Amino acid sequence: MKLNLIFIVFFALTSCKQQSKTGQELNEFSEAKAAVLNEELEIYDFNGLEKFLNFKDDKTYVVNFWATWCAPCVKELPYFEQLNEAYKDKNVEVLLVSLDFPHQYDTKLKPFIKEHKLKSKVLVLDDADMNTWIPKVDETWSGSIPATVIYNKNKKLFFEQSFSFEELENELKPFLN
Repeated sequence: MKLNLIFIVFFALTSCKQQSKTGQELNEFSEAKAAVLNEELEIYDFNGLEKFLNFKDDKTYVVNFWATWCAPCVKELPYFEQLNEAYKDKNVEVLLVSLDFPHQYDTKLKPFIKEHKLKSKVLVLDDADMNTWIPKVDETWSGSIPATVIYNKNKKLFFEQSFSFEELENELKPFLN
């Protein structure tokens, strides 16, 4: 609520300088901006998230576990976004599973998603029982991030590493044949 008030005051002060826009255009801009700021995150415990790791349809899924505080994760996110854009018409879906801390969803995660204009679906995993769910993602996973699962109804691969776009694309291509 406080963030909305700050935004409204900021908007009111800056709108005086934008006299070339009509009142309706400014109002539409304000509503769109407020919707982004108020957008709700999809937050799951592992039981709720698990379905996203086990779809049996005709798509190939690229599921990346990341966090805003993880420098290698942030560095590779543009490659997942690039992959999402390049393969969206080829039955591929990129899912970004944030492991950010719950108390930072509003102050770090939401602004990060907005600032980086993430178009891939962002899911938030809020489940402190890591010793239970990490081996359910993959038995070999130490728990470090970034980590990625690529799967379809026929096969599944797990990677505990960072990717370049080329590396990511090379791992995806065998799933598409």
